[in-house]
Amino acid sequence: MAREKVLEIRDLTISFKTHGGKLQAVRGIDLDLYRGETIAIVGESGSGKSVTVKAIMGILSKNGQIEKGEINYTYQDKEVEVTKNILEFSKKQMRKTINGKRIAMIFQDPMTSLDPTMSIGNQVMEGMRTHYKTPKKEAYEKAVRLLELVGITNPEERMKSYPHHLSGGMRQRIVIAIALACDPDVLICDEPTTALDVTIQAKILELIKDIQRKTGISVIYITHDLGVVAKVADYVNVMYAGRIVEKGTTDEIFYNPQHPYTWGLLLAMPDLDTKTSKLYSIPGNPPNMAKEMTGDPFYPRNAYALHIDKEKEPDLMKVTDSHFAATWLLSEDSPAYTLPAELVERIERMKGKEEVAHGITS
Repeated sequence: MAREKVLEIRDLTISFKTHGGKLQAVRGIDLDLYRGETIAIVGESGSGKSVTVKAIMGILSKNGQIEKGEINYTYQDKEVEVTKNILEFSKKQMRKTINGKRIAMIFQDPMTSLDPTMSIGNQVMEGMRTHYKTPKKEAYEKAVRLLELVGITNPEERMKSYPHHLSGGMRQRIVIAIALACDPDVLICDEPTTALDVTIQAKILELIKDIQRKTGISVIYITHDLGVVAKVADYVNVMYAGRIVEKGTTDEIFYNPQHPYTWGLLLAMPDLDTKTSKLYSIPGNPPNMAKEMTGDPFYPRNAYALHIDKEKEPDLMKVTDSHFAATWLLSEDSPAYTLPAELVERIERMKGKEEVAHGITS
């Protein structure tokens, strides 16, 4: 069965005007999202992950500017499939046609998304009533079903509650219910579990996966945590300094990583089986995006850097049909190298755990 493309980003470039000059936040990225699939965008704070998805939603801050690029969105309009570059939409068109109705977003802190003066029921019903003029009784019944879907007990009672009556995990479930109220094609999750404890995190991740299985919705997951990525994503895009530096299937990124930055992210994942007592951290700091960069921005932090890294930034190079990485280590002229021993051990452990999980034994 052919994959249906829902969202296509091409050469997206975004900058911000600041007191210190122009800050280049996103530098010419390409992304594809297909129906029913999950892509993850992963990287440190400041890498451009959240800015990218805010551009999709049309909610960049006032000092943000889209310099070039396209975000082509394919959707049904009056039973006809259309593809539009939503960067050409006005803010009014975005609010009326896209936001909440076709593309919905879950933010990191549910209290920034919920109105403390409105009941839970009214907040879940609001999108249906606004976008589709759904009759109140029908909207109420659907809101109750949505609360049941996201695992809220006594949904009819909770319809009368206010956000401050609920725990953090329950508030995030309510935000998910609100996001699903208008049956969107795309759900964007911007670090939706960061503010929650580990047990609630796992439940929310499983909830989003379960909803995806039931509805066929496409999901974009923003996170700095590769441990989360392993649980939710089909494809992974690793961002650094406003660019995608490696992308591939989840298995390719975890079991055959090619970029030294990806190696660092994998090594920084907490692992109970590691032999060292120290948590790994990538040395140095991300670059100042307000300054002009020469060469590969990861060069100063890269123990495997080549002389060319200081002079020229690499483009994405093909590893397989689905796997690409922007590193000169993949060039024909690169000297031979070996992966860090600790990373090789970690990859073997991850493969072993995956085999056990799927009942594969030698």
